[in-house]
Amino acid sequence: MVNRSLIFVVNDCLRFVVKDALTGVHAALTPASRRLKSPAMAIREIIILPDKQLRLVSKPIEKVTAEVRKLADDMFETMYAAPGIGLAAIQVAQPLRLITMDLAKRDEDGESKPRPRVFINPEILSSSEETSVYEEGCLSIPEYYEEVERPAQVRLRFTDLDGKVHEEDAEGLFATCIQHEIDHLNGVLFVDYLSKLKRDRVLKKFAKAAKRTAE
Repeated sequence: MVNRSLIFVVNDCLRFVVKDALTGVHAALTPASRRLKSPAMAIREIIILPDKQLRLVSKPIEKVTAEVRKLADDMFETMYAAPGIGLAAIQVAQPLRLITMDLAKRDEDGESKPRPRVFINPEILSSSEETSVYEEGCLSIPEYYEEVERPAQVRLRFTDLDGKVHEEDAEGLFATCIQHEIDHLNGVLFVDYLSKLKRDRVLKKFAKAAKRTAE
């Protein structure tokens, strides 16, 4: 069964504007227990298709170190500036299994209180047979958007910045976004879900753009 819940996109993963049916999902999203306090956060360069690094399989993080926390800080700074709501470490050329995300829901005035989350070594334990279709985009494939069908609910395991392991159920926007970002950690892009014709077209487009830039 397919639940066609379309929402607008903004660069990576999905836009903040979602239907009321997803409100409960947002309420379930909680920030990582450790606040981000790095005094020297920096915006990093986001690598763009056809950069071959995007096809790398990221390595597990064995220990949450100061360097890992600094990388997470920088990824949030980069993600918010883009702007986007999800970012994988490989997108800033760091092949580590680390994801940052903020699915904060905007209020009537268009403002939102940041709700940053960090997922270290995330893995999907199970997926529902029911699927949902969302229009997705990616900071590493700028200004290109297509509908993608994915499982509507997933069971997730991950480690937080305190080194604690969690299991959590995700659905709606959260489920789509976490699947999109975990794909990045495995060298998979959302265009891989498209027809060969569409995929070849976008790959060719970005290859030509990269060639022009290099000239």
